Amino acid sequence: MTQTFVVEAEPRVAQGTGASRRLRRTGKIPAIIYGGNDGPQNITISHNELLKQLKIEAFYAHILTIELEGKQVQAVLKDLQRHPVRDEVYHADFQRVVADQLLRKSVPLHFVGEDVTPGVKLGGGMIEHFINEVEIECFPGDLPEFIEVDVSKLALGEVIHLADLALPKGVTLLELKHDNNIGVVSCHLTKVGKVDEEADEAEGEAAEGEGDDK
Repeated sequence: MTQTFVVEAEPRVAQGTGASRRLRRTGKIPAIIYGGNDGPQNITISHNELLKQLKIEAFYAHILTIELEGKQVQAVLKDLQRHPVRDEVYHADFQRVVADQLLRKSVPLHFVGEDVTPGVKLGGGMIEHFINEVEIECFPGDLPEFIEVDVSKLALGEVIHLADLALPKGVTLLELKHDNNIGVVSCHLTKVGKVDEEADEAEGEAAEGEGDDK
């Protein structure tokens, strides 16, 4: 991890819907930080500064530094409450991380090699992503910003499952811990390809029928 993210926060005393509404009018939003070896603490953070950081993918799967009352707390972003239409955040949840405590976090998948996939270049197929992120378990020091999925050798009709992924050291997929080896990405015929294939089969059957009549 080469990037560093700092979230400046202040303690929050007033609570409730009215207090949160007044807080948002000042350009801040309510948030909470919990977990680790301390109890939950209500905080406030800058709405605009958080929006800037949310535009960076690595922010979602990264160890963040929360600056609070002159101290630095290591944490990860666990949840966001957003406005259904406007680009606004209503609330944020952060979880403290401790070096010797396992952490569960969702991280994005990065698909590589799609431009050379045999099933697409030679088979006329298309790539379909079934999922775009996975939930992992690891120690904070092993947290990856993303997991790479190499589809450069994917043939037509093939599927890459969770168990096929090359995981970074110390990282476990939670779905596999529950024996749920779901599909991640596949290469299959496009609808046009299927129609053409079905048409060819129909023409072949028709030609055979004509030959029998003769």
